[in-house]
Amino acid sequence: QVQLVESGGGLVQAGGSLRLSCAASERTISSYFMAWFRQAPGKEREFVTAIRWSGTISYYTDSVKGRFTISRDNAKNTLYLQMNSLKPEDTAVYYCAASPRYSSGYAMSQEYDYWGQGTQVTVSS
Repeated sequence: QVQLVESGGGLVQAGGSLRLSCAASERTISSYFMAWFRQAPGKEREFVTAIRWSGTISYYTDSVKGRFTISRDNAKNTLYLQMNSLKPEDTAVYYCAASPRYSSGYAMSQEYDYWGQGTQVTVSS
């Protein structure tokens, strides 16, 4: 059973930056397709970004392109999300997710087998 633990969330002013981390419990995660989702109060969980096992191919939702960067360090079993130029609408609980396979439906939460507990990101105006 793969366990994922997010960290790095917090309170930041608009225009600021945060770096989220997601540590995995097993080395097998290095071959997994991984993603970040977020859920704001009263809203459904939404896809933010994803990355293939090699780290060379990534995907972003339009609202974060040019501001967020996903990366991974397979030697450390860790996924990262660098968030720059944060906006109040980025406020949400951020979750990392992992799947042992790539799917063209990578933006859908049901494609992922493992989830972290989430970390709160709050952006003040």
